[in-house]
Amino acid sequence: MLLNDSVLVLADGEQFEGYLVGADLDGQAAAGELVFNTALSGYQEIITDPSYSGQIITFTYPQIGNYGVTPLDSESRSPHCRGIVVRDLVRKASNWRAETGLHEFLEQSGISGIAGIDTRRLTKHLRTVGAIPGAFGQDEELVTQRAKIEPSTEGRDLVSGVSTDAPYTVGSDAAEFFVVAYDYGIKRTILRRLVSAGCRVEVVPAATSANEVISRNPDGIFLSNGPGDPEAAPGAVETVRSLLGQRPIFGICLGHQILGLSIGATKERLLFGHHGGNHPVRNEETGRVEITSQNHNYAINIDSVTDAQLTHVNLNDGGVEGFRVTRADAFGIQHHPEAGPGPHDAAYLFEEFTNLMTTTRGRG
Repeated sequence: MLLNDSVLVLADGEQFEGYLVGADLDGQAAAGELVFNTALSGYQEIITDPSYSGQIITFTYPQIGNYGVTPLDSESRSPHCRGIVVRDLVRKASNWRAETGLHEFLEQSGISGIAGIDTRRLTKHLRTVGAIPGAFGQDEELVTQRAKIEPSTEGRDLVSGVSTDAPYTVGSDAAEFFVVAYDYGIKRTILRRLVSAGCRVEVVPAATSANEVISRNPDGIFLSNGPGDPEAAPGAVETVRSLLGQRPIFGICLGHQILGLSIGATKERLLFGHHGGNHPVRNEETGRVEITSQNHNYAINIDSVTDAQLTHVNLNDGGVEGFRVTRADAFGIQHHPEAGPGPHDAAYLFEEFTNLMTTTRGRG
């Protein structure tokens, strides 16, 4: 059912009219931090990415839902975002893989959305004011109030709400490498990439201690993607700091930021973040430009750090996209090399991780 006369209100008072889609709000308002994603496809992977916990996703591409939804493309058991904003939610999917439409998927997942929005105007506004809290629903007074009191993601622990409650393992017992992966909001495609690279992976809760990880005797340690402020993930920086030098470490996105903080780097909050599938990144070692998938509001500043070597740079804003720790076998990448969704230019990084584990074995 489509409900007309709905409104999206930002914390600064900016308003947009539309109609509700997805799960019924039952007279309430959906609220979260508004960000925009510029990807042309991959909406299901984006909606089910746990990194969007606490946020409302605005899709800049005008038609969303045209190829439907299949369970095979979900990056987690259920979406963790607070809602979606689209120009046109396509009601009739056209794709042989589709098992349901996006509207029905949102209903089943308990996620509401607002459609009919001038997403061009909204995106231009977010580019000016930055990621900002907001709310949507039918009761304008209630929506306006929720928008005013909704907090940003700064300083909030969003990792605990998306991390696994108990360890689990993927991959073959006969795999060449055994990796322990910290789940800060890990995506299924990342696990598939690690398994394809020859790893058996035990995924552990974000609060798992360094001693518990080392007691498993892994060949390497993986730090996953996840939502929000890297400083707000409880104990994560201290844990990774104590793991440095004990095993090879590979961090992606939030894991990259946590690794950076563990060596003394500082974080930077980007104005509106990097969310999309077409961000150019230069590999500083090869000079090659890679098109990458990104989803983050924070970045690492390593200018003052003496034991990290810059390996990748964002060509849009010059930001840090990758570094290698020079005093330990560890490296981090800000973008999503697993391509879920996105291009495959950076997929080689999983092989770099296995090569690092092989080299470390040779030393010992």
